[in-house]
Amino acid sequence: MGKFNKSEDYLSKFPFGKVPAFEGKDCTLYESNAIAYYIASLNEETGLLGANPVKAAQIQQYIFMSDNEIIPPMYSWIGPIKGYVPYNKNNVNKAQEDIKKVMGILNTVLSKKTYLVGERITLADITVFCSLTLLYQELFDLAFRSAYPNVNRWFLTLANQKQFKNVIGEIKLCEVQAQYVPPKKEKKEKKEKKKEAPKPAAAPAPAAEEKPKEKKKNPMDLLPKSSFNLEDWKRFYSNNDTKPNAVDYFWKNYDAEGYSMWRVDYKYNDELTQTFMSCNLIGGFFQRMELLRKYAFGTLIVTGENNNNQISGYFIIRGSEIPEILIDVPDYPSFTFTKVDSNDAKVKAEYEDYIAWEGPTFSNTTVVDGKVFK
Repeated sequence: MGKFNKSEDYLSKFPFGKVPAFEGKDCTLYESNAIAYYIASLNEETGLLGANPVKAAQIQQYIFMSDNEIIPPMYSWIGPIKGYVPYNKNNVNKAQEDIKKVMGILNTVLSKKTYLVGERITLADITVFCSLTLLYQELFDLAFRSAYPNVNRWFLTLANQKQFKNVIGEIKLCEVQAQYVPPKKEKKEKKEKKKEAPKPAAAPAPAAEEKPKEKKKNPMDLLPKSSFNLEDWKRFYSNNDTKPNAVDYFWKNYDAEGYSMWRVDYKYNDELTQTFMSCNLIGGFFQRMELLRKYAFGTLIVTGENNNNQISGYFIIRGSEIPEILIDVPDYPSFTFTKVDSNDAKVKAEYEDYIAWEGPTFSNTTVVDGKVFK
């Protein structure tokens, strides 16, 4: 990974450079689900793809569910533990709740069924099983598993099948849930701070009447009053169809003198890999922008596909310049904020598409996901 899949020969067959990839006598394929589907189709007698169109659709339903409802939160939970992504408590807590929700749904589904679709193992079981394997090995300890007896029974039934063992081997269930451990350097610094002896108190100064320190005002609070009520706009946007209702409301009320409009682009799109990780990156950026929330509104969108995606969007911000509280956000240097003219027809059309997450702007790409800062 990172070498073989970058070679000229590999890219001539698999232009996105994705791993895994499949090369057969009559085709080349990338994307693991596509490869699995092809292999499962080679022998109809296995029934892996379903006995009829309804069963086939249900199998696809679980494959999509695995990609969208299991893999992203799993990565958000275990990623910081493995050092793949920075630790963020809110992200981890949400990921744990999302996984519990999926497990609860599967537990209900499997309360009256041996397998997910029909009476025999299908590609649905294989896909969901593989997506849950790391969780069962690293994070689902006995206390966690006890809430989902039907899923456990199904998982162990599959794990003990000869065909599964031949590929995956023996699966050892988690005994102690893996936990995030801060880097040693961080621990050491905290320890050293605790050891520091308190500084001796300075000699008391002559009695004098002390004036309370004035709280430093945010420069944006000192700007002339704007006719555009940002909170009213956020509520209207949240509670109405974006096109045409919210769009019409925005242009009717927007104050281009009191606010500025900015096109936002991530600087390192060529380094982005999985689309859900790109969306998590946006979420982390927005969390660290909390101080800006009462002064700004915007959206950042992930477009493209895994290993070939981009982050871009639009913001409106109180005042005519980028405020200091945004510049101080650690992620800010990774983004380019370009001031645009909100009266420009092209800008207006693009802004409308971005806040709606659809429209002509995205005709040559796919809107995968995104987040709204409001």
